[in-house]
Amino acid sequence: MILTVDVGNTRIKAAVFEENNVLENFVFEKNELEKKIKKILEKFQNCSDLVVASVGNIEKESFLTFENRLNVHFFTHEDVFPFHNQYATPKTLGIDRMILAAGATLQFPKKNRLVIDAGTCITYDFIDENDNYLGGAISPGLRLRYESLHQFTAKLPLLTFEEPENYVGNSTKQAIHSGVVNGFVYEIDGFIDEYRAEFSNFIIILTGGDAEFLAKRLKNTIFANSNFLLESLNQTFQYKIDND
Repeated sequence: MILTVDVGNTRIKAAVFEENNVLENFVFEKNELEKKIKKILEKFQNCSDLVVASVGNIEKESFLTFENRLNVHFFTHEDVFPFHNQYATPKTLGIDRMILAAGATLQFPKKNRLVIDAGTCITYDFIDENDNYLGGAISPGLRLRYESLHQFTAKLPLLTFEEPENYVGNSTKQAIHSGVVNGFVYEIDGFIDEYRAEFSNFIIILTGGDAEFLAKRLKNTIFANSNFLLESLNQTFQYKIDND
């Protein structure tokens, strides 16, 4: 069994895999890391490897405390990946984006793939049908959009996500919800349209905390999987073992 851990900007997600089968998923706060992993390992005592991808500010020592129980692995830019990295600044490419690109390459061979991860930020990652990672885009996620409207204006309130009642917001509150939520959806559909216009044999993979919400609203056909990063982490680890 393998325990995969994704340390994001906001929360930590984890999953236990037996080969490619997910046995259980977990979501918890960063300050709960050691306590939660201890409980997971008590429940799944046959875990042999702990595989970590981190973009958050968790110290490695928090994971290394479990080295006496299983093998601990941290993905870095030096690891082997199943795509050719054409990014102009490869060392600055987030490990989470590299894992997503690897998962898309392994799960959907010989296709043009666009991976959209809608979390704290929205990231777009494009891997062509020849397994070249070409890059993508980064923009603010839903929460950041609400927060920026409040922090960088004098009077706009800080709101949390709420579905707009109408495209035409008839109050400041509804205008903010319409602008943030509809703008979020229009942006993603617009990016997808641009890629579709240029590339055929195309698949879109949507993941992240807001994937379920978006899947119902995007006009484009997508493959939605909120756990795609954890699944990709497991598959990329298997690829690493086979190709090191």
